[in-house]
Formats: sequence, C-alpha cells, structure tokens
Amino acid sequence: MSVKASVSITDQQDEFARQLVADGQYASLSAVVQRGLELVRSEDARERAELAALQAFFAERAEGSFVTAEDGRRRTE
Repeated sequence: MSVKASVSITDQQDEFARQLVADGQYASLSAVVQRGLELVRSEDARERAELAALQAFFAERAEGSFVTAEDGRRRTE
C-alpha cells in the first residue's frame, strides 16, 4: 500500500535526488525518498540491536565476579 505525504527538502537535497533519477539510479523522486527512509529504518534497527547487546554485556558483567585493583595489577604483570 502507498501513502501520499508531503515533505520539505533543501535545494541541495532536491538537486541530488533529481540527479539520481536523471542518472537512472532511481525511477522517481519518490523512489529516492523511499530508499532514504529504508536506510534510516535499517540504521535505527542496527543501533537498537547494538544497544541491546551492550546492555546485555554490561548486565552480565555486573553480575560477574570482580577483582581488586591490586589483583588486577598482579594479573596484568
């Protein structure tokens, strides 16, 4: 299903998008905008997954055993 929406873009963005269409990389300005939104969605999903992985890592580490600073220095040496 398609939904019509009105968006505002800068002159530079318009020029770039129109050039992509003129070069044959995209069929229309709508296709350029759709691809851009898909890239934003994909980036957002990746960032959320990375954040969840980091939160899980730190939660696991917080529940693990800790060593004293002195013991850490000895282990490093």
